Amino acid sequence: MLTITPAAEQKIAELVSQSDKPVAGLRIGAEAQSPFKVDYKLAFVGQGQEDPADAVINFDSFDVYTDPDSAGLLEDATVDYVEQLMGSGFKIDRPMQSPEHLSGPVVDQVKAVLEEQINPMVAGHGGHIALLDIKEDVVYVELQGGCQGCGMADVTLKQGIESAITEAVPAIKSVLDVTDHANGKNPYYKS
Repeated sequence: MLTITPAAEQKIAELVSQSDKPVAGLRIGAEAQSPFKVDYKLAFVGQGQEDPADAVINFDSFDVYTDPDSAGLLEDATVDYVEQLMGSGFKIDRPMQSPEHLSGPVVDQVKAVLEEQINPMVAGHGGHIALLDIKEDVVYVELQGGCQGCGMADVTLKQGIESAITEAVPAIKSVLDVTDHANGKNPYYKS
């Protein structure tokens, strides 16, 4: 179920009321870039622009329209309106599935490579590599600590992490880094 915070609901209602053209509601679209990165788009729907395939969620002052492809990616999402010193805007958060759901022999092999080979090496730089998911023959990892934002992250991924995992676990063909390298509490190792 999509949640809209009171602050976001108030701001959307305010923008709808200020529109020069009649507004039927707000369209929220979502497109998955990876299992861990979803791009969201917000746009007003003018009266007569409604699509019969859309799911419609009613709120007090407006309706939200979502297309069938976006509906699953908006499940359990929260739309908020945040005011910050550097600008204000809408923010959409959706909880990711926890990696505890991972199990099986391939998962155990990948975890062993990370715990026994990779993480001891990157720990010297204040880093840690977290296993987020495995889909078919692709491993999804997040680089944390000193590895997050590091200029050598691509080299570490391809020549270190991916090489070690694909060599030790033949069922795996590639490793993808889904780290947000621009954010974090302590990105990039500093001496």
